Amino acid sequence: MTRASIGLDDALQDYVVNHSTALDSVQTALVARTTELGPPSGMQIGAEEAQLLTLLVRLTNARHAVEVGTFTGFSAIAIARGLAPGGKLLCCDVSEEWTSIGREAWKQAGVADRIELRLAPAAETLKALPNEPYIDFAFIDADKPSYWTYYSELVPRMRTGGVIAVDNVLWSGRVADTDPGEDSTRQMQEFNTKVVQDDRVDVVMLPVGDGVSLIYKR
Repeated sequence: MTRASIGLDDALQDYVVNHSTALDSVQTALVARTTELGPPSGMQIGAEEAQLLTLLVRLTNARHAVEVGTFTGFSAIAIARGLAPGGKLLCCDVSEEWTSIGREAWKQAGVADRIELRLAPAAETLKALPNEPYIDFAFIDADKPSYWTYYSELVPRMRTGGVIAVDNVLWSGRVADTDPGEDSTRQMQEFNTKVVQDDRVDVVMLPVGDGVSLIYKR
């Protein structure tokens, strides 16, 4: 099982997945392998979000893509498969253990040659990228307190018409709390507010998975 979209019961979640392009055998096996990790498997995106990422990458005709937070590589497969011919995906993560699962799956999926994995703090990796607007697509799904740092490094490097997808922006629905009791909720609220007030971009928040913001660089 992949993670259900927020607010959907099991029957409707199954309907959504069954009426989206099906995962292939490599993706299905990777979902199963990740599920064996236990509680950490909740960090994996759902099937319909993976298909959304592939479609978005295709729609933007992306050749240069960046992923912040790779985990076991499921979302990286989705992004890599949508890239235009000759396209490359840069994956930023810090876990050798989890990304090793992804590396194996990337080979099986036939996308390993399109992916570069850098094991280092993502903020450092992003700061070292060229200071020019060349990135077509980016996906942020890493440690939530650092979202604004990652976003701030990416936006100037996004080309006009480029898209950033940001995961977990609904934070299990807690972002609507008027008096949140935990720092993580306040941090996500602050991030969402800063993005919608940023005049460099247009944004739409979708109730897919745990909430996905699609951010278009003007």
